[in-house]
Amino acid sequence: MMAEGRRGLGRGLSALLGETDVVEAGTAAALGPDAGLREIPIEMIRANPHQPRRNFDRAEIESLAASLKEKGVLQPILVRPLADSPGEYQIVAGERRWRAAQVAALRSLPAIVQTLDDQQVLEIGIIENVQRTDLNPYEEALAYRTLIDTFGHTQEAVAEAVSKSRPHVANALRLLTLPQAILTMLVEGQLTAGHARSLIGSEKAVDLARTVIRDGLSVRQTEALVRKHSAPRPGSASNRGPAPAKDHDTTALESDLAELLGVAVTIADQGGAGEIRLRYDSLEQLDDLCRRLTRAG
Repeated sequence: MMAEGRRGLGRGLSALLGETDVVEAGTAAALGPDAGLREIPIEMIRANPHQPRRNFDRAEIESLAASLKEKGVLQPILVRPLADSPGEYQIVAGERRWRAAQVAALRSLPAIVQTLDDQQVLEIGIIENVQRTDLNPYEEALAYRTLIDTFGHTQEAVAEAVSKSRPHVANALRLLTLPQAILTMLVEGQLTAGHARSLIGSEKAVDLARTVIRDGLSVRQTEALVRKHSAPRPGSASNRGPAPAKDHDTTALESDLAELLGVAVTIADQGGAGEIRLRYDSLEQLDDLCRRLTRAG
């Protein structure tokens, strides 16, 4: 039942925001007396304190405000009635347009009103922002973590809801294991998600991150830097000499297996013999891996 709801939100977000005739004529009666498309005064609209997006670029808001002044509001926002404040509404999707409307000194906004519970509001907010790539990597990871921890969704269910692959969601969540200093660099755009993932697990992650930024290193160079500063374990392959560079076929195979199994895959080949390492980040991910391997048989 819950999975159907998630699919409906993922598929239905465009309908909620764009196909207003469907909302008005087809479902308004089932959604209560407040449901439907209406023009709402700006001062009666409130931001959602749990909005997944934390940072709004001022230049983007001003650019959108200029567009709203010239062309008007072409797409309504989505709101829900505030139960404890009659006549007021909370934004579910479209906070950027609401902020821009204030800058443009508009007096009201077209809005679709729907009665939604807290879980639906959070899911729609995450889906809207992730599908439009409005979140930075840290915000995206926090959004996924909220869906998993607060509402009990699996990584696979989250991936389905936001139209991403399971490995994408898993890799995003891995960022949350990094020190806060690196996450700040990620939010500020000093590091990409690829750079940040390369630093996961390093005892010198913060110092190496500063080196990456200072020297303008690529992701591949960052990976090499992390390997260089990793302390070798007794008897490990690094004590037996440097491993040969992986060819394109090996790298592609690692990627294919990671997509198939939903975990990070490393292939260590030495002259036709070697090992495959599977890395999981939670017991949930391990359980899912076991199910996949069992089904494969």
